[in-house]
Order: sequence, then C-alpha cells, then structure tokens
Amino acid sequence: MRHLDKKDVNYFASLVGNENVLSDESLKEPYSHDYTEDLRFMPSLVLKPATVEEISGVLKHCNEKKIPVTARGAGTGLSGGALPVEGGIVLAMERLNRIIDIDTQNFQAIVEPGVINEVFQQAVMEKGLFYPPDPASKGSCFLGGNIAHSSGGPRAVKYGTTKDFVLNLQVVLASGEVIWTGANTLKNSTGYNLTQLMVGSEGTLGIVTKIVFRLLPLPRHHFLMLAQFETAKVACECVSKIFMEGTTPSACEFMSRRAFTASLDYLNIKFDLPENAEALLLIELDGNNLDMLHNEGLQVAENLLGWSCVDVLVFDTAEQQEHIWKIRRSIGEAAKHNNVYKEEDTVVPRAYLPALLDQVAEIESRYGFRTIIYGHAGDGNLHINILKDQLSDDFWKNVIPKAITEIFEECVRLGGTISGEHGIGYVQKPYIHLALSDTHRHLMRSIKNAFDPSGILNPGKIF
Repeated sequence: MRHLDKKDVNYFASLVGNENVLSDESLKEPYSHDYTEDLRFMPSLVLKPATVEEISGVLKHCNEKKIPVTARGAGTGLSGGALPVEGGIVLAMERLNRIIDIDTQNFQAIVEPGVINEVFQQAVMEKGLFYPPDPASKGSCFLGGNIAHSSGGPRAVKYGTTKDFVLNLQVVLASGEVIWTGANTLKNSTGYNLTQLMVGSEGTLGIVTKIVFRLLPLPRHHFLMLAQFETAKVACECVSKIFMEGTTPSACEFMSRRAFTASLDYLNIKFDLPENAEALLLIELDGNNLDMLHNEGLQVAENLLGWSCVDVLVFDTAEQQEHIWKIRRSIGEAAKHNNVYKEEDTVVPRAYLPALLDQVAEIESRYGFRTIIYGHAGDGNLHINILKDQLSDDFWKNVIPKAITEIFEECVRLGGTISGEHGIGYVQKPYIHLALSDTHRHLMRSIKNAFDPSGILNPGKIF
C-alpha cells in the first residue's frame, strides 16, 4: 500500500468538495478509534462522500493507486472493524443518511447506510411497521455498520438479526463498479446469494450504499418482567424451560448481579435488589392481543417461581419498561466507565449456557480477574467483559489472551463460536483459527481476493 500525495488529496477534493476532506490531525482524531478498548490508528485522510457516484470515484482511484480504504459508520463497533489499521482513507458514511422510501404495501424500506438504527425504527413505527434489530447502541449506530456485522440485539431471539431483514444491497466494489446484490423480493434463488455474503463481511468486500429492508407489522403491546435467581446457572437453565413451555419471548436478557449493579451505579439509580439475587433475566413478550399477552406473561412468571426463581417483578407501564431497559442497555457503558476492559462476544446453543458460565467462572478464578457478564440468553449470546482493574500491563497484554483463548475454546467445544454479533474485525483476528479450519479460512480469502484483488478494502481485518 502506498502513501497519499498532494495529487490524491486534490482529486478527492474535486470529488467530494474541500469541506468534506479532513486532513487536520484534530479533525481526523475522532475517526482514529471506535468503542473497541483504547486502540488508536490515525488515517491519512478522512473523506465524507454524499453519493454513490462519489464513492465509486474514490474507490476506483484508490484501487488504481493501492490506497487502503476503511468504511466507517458511527464508530460504535466493539471488534475494531472500523479502525484504519493500515492508515489510508477513512470513508465516513455520515452524509448518506436518507430514508429514501417506506413501502407500506410491500412492507419494505430503502435506506442509506448512514441512517441511525433508532431513527429508522421510529420512522417505520409511525407507519405501523416494525424493524426489530435493536443493538444496545441503537440510538447512535448506523444501519450500514449493522449490515457490516449483522448486528443483533435483545429481540433477535424472536425475530432474528440484521441478516434476516436484508433483501437487497447496492454495493460499490473495490474497482468502483456499482452492483445490486439481489432483488427486492421475499424469495430469490437466482444464483449465489451475494446479499447475505455482504452482510457480516465488515467492509472487506465492498461499500454498501443503499439497503432494502423487509419489515413486519408493529406489535402494539409488551409484557416485561425481571426474574431474580440465586445463581447464574439456574437463571440460564430456566431459559430453555421457557421455550419448552411454548413461549417465544421477544427478548430474554441475562445480567449478572455485577453487571446490573454496575449499570445502576453508572446511571445513579436506586434499585432494591435482594442480597441472594446473583443473576437476573429480563424477559419481554410482545403481541397485539393485550389479554392473551397478559395471561401468557403471568403464566411465565408463575413457571419461573416454580423453577427456583427468587422473585419476579412485572413492569406494567411504558415508563417503567423504558426505565428497566435503560438499565440493561447501559451495562456496556458501565463496564468501561473508569476501567479498561476487553469484551468477548461469546455464543453457544442456549441450552449450553450453564456449562459455558461454569467454565468462565473457573477460568476467572484461576487467572484472577473480574468479569461483567450480560447479554442475550435467549439466543445463547453472552458478552463477557474482562476488567483490567489493578492487573499489570504485562499480565493484561500477555496472560489475559491465554484466558480468552480458553473461553473461546470452550465456546467451540460446546458447538458455538467466537462472535455472535460484534464481528471479528481487528481484535478477534488472532482467535479466528479456533472457530474456522484452514480450509474454511482459505475459502474466505479466495472470496476476498475475488472481490478485492488489490486488498484495499478494510485491510488488516478478519484474517
């Protein structure tokens, strides 16, 4: 890869405008990091295009000149996927932020990648429609970033992740060519599924410039409860029991006591949590028949109390529900508040969550670190935050990766893998061999080479 010169800068300015070319160090600094630990990589230049034509021109030039290009959304990623680890260009997508169309007849929407997740959710909700994927960062994360990692969130347990709602993508390839990956139809068996190949590819195969999402009817009512347990193992054992009784929650979230109280402290909220409550499940049901929903929720609560649950709190009003969801969604911020941390995005078949937690507890005790554990128990996806606390820099750098390796090995042994929704990016790259064989990785590299033979798109990621 080569460094930029004045001719490159002038060319980019002719494409996107001088005001959308950032070369000053202070202006580039926010684009040198995301939410991944405390990593910093300064780009040579930040460009803010506004059209597919501008992006096409940028990529064509960079491909010819062998200049690295890292696409960036809102910078809320947790695997370093948007970090410009080899310098070059950061392609900031914030100006591509239009909701182009919401088609209420076909239950579809066409959007640009710089639209904020929650803004899109609210826009379709006003038309009686529903877009379920709701990452904890939904108030700031871009839909393009959600595409890059196939983001999930609490409601993935019932509705699926981002990949389950993408029908078609407009993509600019490394060469500057523009393609649509599929069709705006619910069914499509015409050749290879390039749409799903792009979802989760972390900006290594192309730059998404338009997204066609499928939508659902909006569920009008929600029943939310907080179940408290004496042990994390019992809490996770109850998850499968809920499903076995015939109920599919719209969310089933696990929180260790440490995770819950960390969020309370971070938000300065008082909450009377029993001393023997070491783990919690936040369980939500949704639907359109209020009476049926209420009866189903009370039956779940009754079952939980019969399964060694300490107590079940029910939140009736929208205000109460929003309050408890704020506590849950703030755990990630609380974990890193005044602390250095590593967040591991583990996922196993949900029935094996108790076994995973047992092994994590053993590893935590043996290595002598603390964790904050929370996540989406309904689909087996737990976020294990390892806290640096007073650990030495040497221990953090050289010993903690060994503990992480053991955690990931246990995930794979249980039939899971090393990332459920955060992606591989930069920081999980050293562990990918634990989940994918040499043959698997060779096939992925071959796909990468077919789309990006010069290797300019988000270099230094995944492999």
